[in-house]
Amino acid sequence: MAVQVGSNLSHRIGKDRHQHGVVAEEIDGLIKAYKDGHVERPQIVPCVTSSLAPELGVTSRDTVIDKFKNIWARFYVPIKFHGKLPLLVYFHGGGFCVGSAAWSCYHDFLARLAAKANCIIMSVNYRLAPENPLPAAYDDGVKALMWASCCAIKPLKLKGIILIQPFFGGEARTHSEKYLVQSPRSALNLAASDTYWRLALPCGANRDHPWCNPLAKGSVKLEGSVKFPIMVCISEMDILKDRNLELVASLGRAGNKRVEHVVCKGVGHAFQILSKSQLRLDWIMARIEGFISGKRSPLSTTVHNLM
Repeated sequence: MAVQVGSNLSHRIGKDRHQHGVVAEEIDGLIKAYKDGHVERPQIVPCVTSSLAPELGVTSRDTVIDKFKNIWARFYVPIKFHGKLPLLVYFHGGGFCVGSAAWSCYHDFLARLAAKANCIIMSVNYRLAPENPLPAAYDDGVKALMWASCCAIKPLKLKGIILIQPFFGGEARTHSEKYLVQSPRSALNLAASDTYWRLALPCGANRDHPWCNPLAKGSVKLEGSVKFPIMVCISEMDILKDRNLELVASLGRAGNKRVEHVVCKGVGHAFQILSKSQLRLDWIMARIEGFISGKRSPLSTTVHNLM
């Protein structure tokens, strides 16, 4: 029996077949994983050195935490400060599969945040999936915190947690996942989210695994485990909106009286690093600054369109 392959399909097969074989998973422009284990990550966002413009009033440097696992951190320190400064430990986004502490978008955002909030920022570069599936990124985060604690003259005290559009998932679709229409230029759509989790989770795990869905049945109960102030930053047009709101509600039911959330209308996922609007950037930085300084917001705040 002879089968004729259409020209478009033939061209696609030709593109997918590479010296490493067939592509197993792909997010256009960000990551391509082949069946033989080879992974390609196009340089869609430039990596930059730690240098900064003097007028920012912030100095930056890179420090190795574990050279064998390529765990390192980029520090941002305000040049003019008196007394002690709070330390903000930052973990970049990217679905556990892409991103770097050297990406220009994070570098610019964190340098400005350090100046605005008058804090030291430690931006952690951790191992990525699928080469290093979860819990590698979580383990690297813990290792970075332990490293910082060992370097401190006095024991570090955790004062609070800031979750900016936290990336969680689950087997059941939420309303925002099903019905929020994303533009072609969106930082996160449903197909990309699904691909990230397929690449990041260990073999055999589904999206109700605790590393993906901390609210799923069988996950660690939140009661008594959350004792610190928490701020959750949510974007109205983000497909993760409903999961983020569900997390806030669950933390409240678990007894955390110091959880607050802010919703920014008219913006999508990762607007704080992708938006060209200075007003939007100033808004998110002001909220983070207020949280760090202890100037608590109302438990629920909605900010209208920031153009």
